[in-house]
Amino acid sequence: MATIVWTKIDEAPALATYSLLPIMRAYTKVANLNIELRDISLAGRIIAQFSDTNYLREDQKIPDELAYLGELVLRPEANIMKLPNISASLPQLKEAIAELQSQGYNLPDYPENPQTEEEKDIKARYDRCIGSVVNPVLRQGNSDRRLSRSVKEYAKKHPHKLEPVSENSKSHVAHMVAGDFYENEKSVTIQKDTKIRYEFVDKNGNVQVLKEVEVNAGDVVDGTFLDRAKLRDFYEKVIEDAKDNDILFSLHLKATMMKVSDPVMFGDAIRVYFKELFEKHGKELEEIGFNPNNGLADLENKMKKLPEDKQNAIKQTIAEIYEKRPRMYMVDSDNGITNLHMPNDVIVDASVPAVIKNGLKGWGPKGEVDDCVITIPDRSYARMYKEIVEDIKVNGQFDPTRIGTVQNVGLMAMKAEEYGSHDKTFFPPADGIMRIVDAEGNILIEHQVNAGDIYRSCITKDIAIRDWIKLAINRAKEAKMPIVFWLDRYRAHDRELIKKIKEELPKYDLSDVEWYIKSPEDAMKYTLKRFREGKDTISVTGNVLRDYLTDLFPIIEVGTSARSLSIVPLIAGGGVFETGAGGSAPKHVEQFLKESHLRWDSLGEFLAFVEALKLAYKQDGEKDKRLLILADTLDRAIEKYLENDKTPRRKAGQLDTRGSHFYLAMYWAEALANQKEDEEIAKKFAEVYQKLAENEQKILEEIAATEGKPADIGGWYHPDDVKAEKAMRPSATFNAIIDSI
Repeated sequence: MATIVWTKIDEAPALATYSLLPIMRAYTKVANLNIELRDISLAGRIIAQFSDTNYLREDQKIPDELAYLGELVLRPEANIMKLPNISASLPQLKEAIAELQSQGYNLPDYPENPQTEEEKDIKARYDRCIGSVVNPVLRQGNSDRRLSRSVKEYAKKHPHKLEPVSENSKSHVAHMVAGDFYENEKSVTIQKDTKIRYEFVDKNGNVQVLKEVEVNAGDVVDGTFLDRAKLRDFYEKVIEDAKDNDILFSLHLKATMMKVSDPVMFGDAIRVYFKELFEKHGKELEEIGFNPNNGLADLENKMKKLPEDKQNAIKQTIAEIYEKRPRMYMVDSDNGITNLHMPNDVIVDASVPAVIKNGLKGWGPKGEVDDCVITIPDRSYARMYKEIVEDIKVNGQFDPTRIGTVQNVGLMAMKAEEYGSHDKTFFPPADGIMRIVDAEGNILIEHQVNAGDIYRSCITKDIAIRDWIKLAINRAKEAKMPIVFWLDRYRAHDRELIKKIKEELPKYDLSDVEWYIKSPEDAMKYTLKRFREGKDTISVTGNVLRDYLTDLFPIIEVGTSARSLSIVPLIAGGGVFETGAGGSAPKHVEQFLKESHLRWDSLGEFLAFVEALKLAYKQDGEKDKRLLILADTLDRAIEKYLENDKTPRRKAGQLDTRGSHFYLAMYWAEALANQKEDEEIAKKFAEVYQKLAENEQKILEEIAATEGKPADIGGWYHPDDVKAEKAMRPSATFNAIIDSI
């Protein structure tokens, strides 16, 4: 029997699961299929980290489900529905710990400055929950991400709003021109299996070994660093220019995925923008332990330790700085939440498309909409964003009814590229040399660095690169679209990939494949020209560009990346089906808690489940054709769901997630009743469809009766299953029909 693993995760998609999963389980009872729920939520990961200790009661302990899935993805039977999970910042981690403690979990506090061995162990356990820890474990394959035909057609019939762009827009992308990761990158392809070590050599020649790693022949190893003195100089210049041009200052980083390097770059922006604060109140800030890497929220929380007069003095200085500095891009103008409030509030892959959607404008401190400087320090990807921003200024806003589509094949398997650099990111303790040395003592890569610079290295596995090239060729043949490798021959890492591509391509029949290798800027130019002409293109990119482009283009095309189909064909033969984008998930939960209205669109889960069912058929030893019937009819139900526009609406009293799940269930039952391949299934679901259709109004009224008043789910990070299920399955009529299947 095939097994689909459904992941228990966080926030809005987790709430939606309480409503949707019972439907999926009920409908698939007719086939040879098992659906397991595995907890990889932030709270679940925290509890699992302490389940081998005496902090927790026996009844509170749970297995490490992420570790289990990490083993499963290396086997051909893997079939995983991976919903969006929290890539936790340190403030989120602390909030989750506090919530679990309030629920009776005797977890220790997070020790920011551990002194004892026990505190160091506690911190290490918690640190394993910070940032994007789930994706690198599960992504043991490369990415195939695209919009389905039905989603694209829906968007053309129901285009989302893109604000027009002023001919006089001052908005632009600012990036470093010296001292960044791009300039300093060096890269080598390993010639034979070996062990490499990372060393820091001080000015006296003392060698400190920082880490050792096994690598294989063909693997690509990079080393690079960012000069923080030049970073701070860059920030000062951008801030001054923003003030001179009277536009908003905004910073766009990826402090969740790049959990070691980017919070420091974020903190440096605070150190520069608020330099007067540190000059005037440095002693007090040090006294309370303010860490700029954690954002202004950290200052607000820790400032409460100070006497009221000192708090007022700090607040006065901040107010004076805001008068002298450029206006800040805001996350929440009404509540004074700035771009620099928390490192995970403005995430580049979601925030730049939001600026584009808004006519190249951001929100200012008084709620005003204005032009902004889009600050992305490192050139590696900033120039790609610069290209699209300048294109829009010249050619105007995109028209969702006319544009083509941009699909993506992304190199992400086995912690590829920068997203695998966390454990190989170091901050030199003094001026000196960072170097990578092989087992025989050969220096592979060497850099002269200054104390505190951000040094990082990553390893991209040869097997992952070659699998990525193969996937790109297969997609080109299947989709009959040109493929463009977004690679820069002036960038050290990309040069190594280009060599491998030129080595691999002759192994394939390319007679019906149109392919190119272009730098990110040129690739963007080429793609946008086709895009505006209504033509389709497949971008073939590294891991970071995969992440950025698979938000950028779907948001322009259909208003959200949550509607993309994201398939990860695992190298071992199984599959991971990623759904949605969790960026808006917190806002959805806030609304649900306030007025019992959830507007999470589960379309990503619907689409992914179709693909998971198809894979389950291939994996099932008995080749149960009912799995294919379920997949085909669910696909047809999704088309009708979109055709009839049954997606959740924004306001309480309108159709919400629970109502949209009802419609999917009704359309799926109808499709199953009308299919001709299996008479028994048709008869069974004809009855189900009849009951659902007859009770449509009653079911919607039972759901609507809960709206407009607060919902109690027992916790944000760790909901009470009974309360959450009750809130998400409020229709007794609907539940009775589903549960009786």
